[in-house]
Amino acid sequence: MEKEERTSRSNFIKDIIDEDIKNNKNEGRVVTRFPPEPNGYLHIGHAKSICINFGLAKQYAGRCHLRMDDTNPEKEEMEYIESIINDVRWLGFDWGENLYYASDYFEQLYQWGLLLIRKGLAYVCDMTPEEVSATRGTPSVPGTESPGRTRSVEENLDLFERMRAGEFPDGSRTLRARINMASPNMNLRDPVLYRIKRAEHQRTGNDWCIYPMYDFAHGQSDYIEGITHSICTLEFEAHRPLYDWFLDHLAEQGRVRPRQIEFARLSMTYTVMSKRKLLELVASKFVDGWDDPRMPTISGLRRRGYTPESIRDFAERIGVAKADNIVDVALLEHCLREDLNKRAPRFMAVLDPLKVVIENYPEGKTEELEAVNNPEDEGMGSRTMPFSRVIYIERDDFREEAPPKFFRLAPGKEVRLKFAYYVKCTAVEKDATGEIAEIRCAYDPATRGGWSEDGRKVKGTIHWVSAEHSIGVTARLYDYLFTDPDPEDAAGEGDFTRFLNKDSLMILDECRAEPSLAGVRPGDRFQLERIGYFCVDPDSQEGKPVLNRTVTLKDTKGKN
Repeated sequence: MEKEERTSRSNFIKDIIDEDIKNNKNEGRVVTRFPPEPNGYLHIGHAKSICINFGLAKQYAGRCHLRMDDTNPEKEEMEYIESIINDVRWLGFDWGENLYYASDYFEQLYQWGLLLIRKGLAYVCDMTPEEVSATRGTPSVPGTESPGRTRSVEENLDLFERMRAGEFPDGSRTLRARINMASPNMNLRDPVLYRIKRAEHQRTGNDWCIYPMYDFAHGQSDYIEGITHSICTLEFEAHRPLYDWFLDHLAEQGRVRPRQIEFARLSMTYTVMSKRKLLELVASKFVDGWDDPRMPTISGLRRRGYTPESIRDFAERIGVAKADNIVDVALLEHCLREDLNKRAPRFMAVLDPLKVVIENYPEGKTEELEAVNNPEDEGMGSRTMPFSRVIYIERDDFREEAPPKFFRLAPGKEVRLKFAYYVKCTAVEKDATGEIAEIRCAYDPATRGGWSEDGRKVKGTIHWVSAEHSIGVTARLYDYLFTDPDPEDAAGEGDFTRFLNKDSLMILDECRAEPSLAGVRPGDRFQLERIGYFCVDPDSQEGKPVLNRTVTLKDTKGKN
């Protein structure tokens, strides 16, 4: 990596770890983990958690595990597992040999379920999920105890073993913890530990017809792996007493006991972070898959042209907080611009071509003009661009009737063609509909390279490509996926998709680019002069690149 993901700047998680090390807790070891559920693709919020967990492990010379909390086979797929592995690796992090699955621990978790029954701390409940929900009470009203709560240890052991053996229908019985149905914390009101679910698991097949609930499997998986600091987002704060309750009754003396620490999840303007809502966008075909460049998924950001360095920089800048807040997407874009400005080569392309004929330039002549590849890095050198009598410029760079502060091309006005010559508009030709078809210009041969020998200066500089030598490209211009900065809040209990931006994608098929772009490959990133940063899409065909605009050159307040 080109820079450290974490700096010496303090945050409350580091303060906790520093205190633990000072007290020689866990013999000073730091073991963290990133434990996604493989029920969707990772998004920018997960990237923050990845950077925190792997960054802390690196800073304290510890290790970070990658673990799939795969306890719900109906919603999980190998596609998601593979995407998670690819995304974490692409972000620049390495878990070494420490790739784990909660499904690796199914037998141990089952044995712990039996142990809790033997201790009188768990029982088999015959109530339906709807009945369990109806009897939980409210935060101010105690819940109602299940009839199964009074069963004997022997009967509960027998029923739980028969649940595993597949004797009962799906949903007919659960294993619940016996805690406190009057607890003000709803998570402690006899939570379900196991449910019957005949669903083929992507790793264990049909070996199991009962599956542990996330709250039970998650903390015990941390314990099995020797995790010292279990870092998660604030929505799990109310679950921490349950996390600790399990450890109180299952952890052995002398073994590392994980400590759960919560931090504020990332919320970002003009997007949603809920996996359920992202899945809805994909399933309803509001977007073209999980890796659609408008999606906040890591794969979508990668396809759009984001760099792992810019995402890590973003995670560092937003820091670690205890309170939820919403981050302006402009900060993420700023981190990307800073990174690409230093590393991205420059090219020229015209998205909306307007033909320009330079009448005093010799017919049939072509010359090669030198163009700088990146003014921020002299080491990137230069390239040559062909120049000829007929060129294309952006249609928006010409005005037949120019306002006073329009410094681009207009009748009688002179501009600089970048790296080429000064040209002055001499005539305008229109088609039968009155649309401008082409413009005529004269060039000054004494301004080769874009500079006047007599010191004459012009205020406008525009980009161009040679009509004869240019290649065709398709440009995809992306805007924010939503029109409201906080679509989830704006929607309330309503449909968040009503805030989808119908103009979030514009496809331009008639663009022309300098011939150097013929050699680009999917994933290549570069700047198109005066337009923005672009990335070559995997949809590109031989000789016809498809260019995704990654970000504009400047913050345009939501018009990206």
